[in-house]
Amino acid sequence: MSCASCVAGIETAVGGLPGVASVTVNLATGTALVGYRPGVTTPAQIKHTIRDLGYEAAEKLEGVAALDREREARQREIRRQAAWMLVAWPLALIVMVGTFQEIWVFPTFVPAWMGHRYFLFALTTPIVLGPGLQFFVNSFRGLRHGVTDMNLLYATGIGAAYLIAVINTFWPAAGFGGPEATFYEAAALLTAFIILGRYLEALTRGRASEAIRKLMRLQPKTARVWRAGAEVEVPADEVEVGELVTVRPGEQVPVDGILMQGYSAVDQSMLTGESMPVDKRVGDQVIGGTLNKTGAFQFEATKVGRDTALAQIIKLVEDAQASKAPIQKLADLVAGRFIFWVHVLSLAVFLFWFFLGYARFFDPATRLMLTPYGLGEIGVFGFAMLISVAVLVISCPCAVGMATPSAMMAGTGKAAEHGILFKSADAIESSSKLTTLVFDKTGTLTRGEPSVTDIRPAPAWTESDLLALAATVETNSEHPLGEAIVRGARDRGLSGAASGATADIAGFAALPGLGVEAQVNGRGILLGNRRLMQERRVSLGPLEREAEALELDGKTVMFIASDGLAAGLIAVADTLKEHSADAVRILHQLGLETVMITGDNRRTAEAIGRQVGLDRVLAEVLPEDKAREVQALQERGRRVAMVGDGINDAPALAQADVGMAIGTGTDVAKETGHVILIKDDLRDVVSAIEVARATMGKVRQNLFWAFIYNTITIPFAAGLLYPWSRQVVSPELAAFLMAISSLTVTMNTTLLKRFVPSPRKPDRVVKPPQTLAPVAGGAP
Repeated sequence: MSCASCVAGIETAVGGLPGVASVTVNLATGTALVGYRPGVTTPAQIKHTIRDLGYEAAEKLEGVAALDREREARQREIRRQAAWMLVAWPLALIVMVGTFQEIWVFPTFVPAWMGHRYFLFALTTPIVLGPGLQFFVNSFRGLRHGVTDMNLLYATGIGAAYLIAVINTFWPAAGFGGPEATFYEAAALLTAFIILGRYLEALTRGRASEAIRKLMRLQPKTARVWRAGAEVEVPADEVEVGELVTVRPGEQVPVDGILMQGYSAVDQSMLTGESMPVDKRVGDQVIGGTLNKTGAFQFEATKVGRDTALAQIIKLVEDAQASKAPIQKLADLVAGRFIFWVHVLSLAVFLFWFFLGYARFFDPATRLMLTPYGLGEIGVFGFAMLISVAVLVISCPCAVGMATPSAMMAGTGKAAEHGILFKSADAIESSSKLTTLVFDKTGTLTRGEPSVTDIRPAPAWTESDLLALAATVETNSEHPLGEAIVRGARDRGLSGAASGATADIAGFAALPGLGVEAQVNGRGILLGNRRLMQERRVSLGPLEREAEALELDGKTVMFIASDGLAAGLIAVADTLKEHSADAVRILHQLGLETVMITGDNRRTAEAIGRQVGLDRVLAEVLPEDKAREVQALQERGRRVAMVGDGINDAPALAQADVGMAIGTGTDVAKETGHVILIKDDLRDVVSAIEVARATMGKVRQNLFWAFIYNTITIPFAAGLLYPWSRQVVSPELAAFLMAISSLTVTMNTTLLKRFVPSPRKPDRVVKPPQTLAPVAGGAP
């Protein structure tokens, strides 16, 4: 495929098959995603339809096999176009020398017979019917299915120039310009330049999927497993779940698993972007594709084949690269109709110069642009044909079609290098337009590992009794606050109470956004935030003032009541993540508003907001209301990203224009959100936005160039300035400019490889983290 018209042609032809529900073709990746009913159509019919259009087609393989087949296909295309270049260019250069022999500085070295039209015919014919034949065959196949693509443009331009040259060679009196209008050099050089463009395109387009290939290369081909008491080497894709695998220093981990024996440091940078090797001990997870640096170890395989983290990451990147952003759909629509209207324009240009323009404006001193070669008495037909062919050839829908998918492919690859996975091209486009970032708190801005800092018992209660009672209620809690209380009890030697071993617990109920209640040894116990106490009409008395002071210090306060009477309070604080404040500061530099949404009371929430430097704080928000708050921001015209860990904020992640799930690790398949941040580092939010903006910047640059190029060059080739310049664009110059236009888009896209997000620049200075922060929710 070479342009958006090719994409539209395949989508139209395959979409017309019975039983086909959807077709999405990606120009940059060379893939088609087809949804069909197996009982109505088959993959063989789909492949036959695509091949009938003149394209190769095969079912997509997985992993390294797909990489090998892609490389073979690309190398085959490069060799094919290189072979055609070896045919076309030597002959085309001889045709050019023969045609322009009168203007060379040393005409004595150019025999007169080299300019004879029969000699030029003998050299041009092998070019047109050899390297150029592919354009005629493919355009014919397309027309059979009602498809017009770049092959038709090429075939029309080459065919028109060659046909007129042949007619004027053998029938000079036919009225098509005579011997002066042979056009052999146009047909020969036009073919040669197009073949050169195809060759360079094949060289550069293969580099666009470099990120996928890098990921696929991480997958080892073999693994050492223990079978029947002996270590044997088997293909990596044959490892089964539960088998024991051995990895030595310097080797790659073949599949995912749990380390069972040994100790080592593992380099995970190729998957997560972490710069330093990660220590691995017994019980730790190891990831397939990562590099073992130091010691040997054995691990039990837990995920193999398509279930490994590496396979899931590759699939996400492939899916994103195969998807289409809204801006690309518009570009494809324009480019898909481009070919037809260029043919209409070319015909109109021919008719104008044939019936009106030639008689009014033609000057025998007219020259081909950028050459001293004059046209002479080319005749009205020859002159009109020359200009109309130049219009056909100079137009470049390829640049329009490649502008978006090539940039999206490079952008998703660059993001993957930093452990950022965009699930679709739409996510990239949406991320580039964000105005507001909404953060969950626990596990997002903070580490999610709170600890007990203060215990304030009411009269008749002791600190130990109060903490033991709270730990008993929270024995089986999975909420960070409840876990913090249980840990605090254990740390103080209250393990029996913390385990609930000596207590009779009944009627336990979690109250979302409020706390918990239970019956402990016959007493009704409430443990939760201020709102819970107010709803149950528990008078806090002096505890209220103590709570306010603690909250001003950024601590989360939980009250305990026994049989309707306040028993005391427990304060918990969390540690801010190392880079939270730095990430927020960079987001402000990018012109983005930052908002925190939490279930904590306002004093606590505002305290952490000041520590991090947030613009706004939305406090005392129940979990089920987070999505509603995000929607409220959207209704005010904000483009909102929600950043959370996906535990209790999945609805808000789904409601946001962009949901960013942070700290997912390598379990990426189940994550909610449009963007997955593998590392637990808020700076990756910045990196994701900057990569998205850089990618969309390249898309806009590419589209601007493509549209400006066509807007300027097509009227120029049509002779708009001819009445004043007395120069015309030759078809060969038009072919050269067309090739340069496509290459400009491709080369501009490759500049994304040099892009480095600001948090990853080596000169980035990071402020030390704040020490205390409250925990989101305000209640277990």
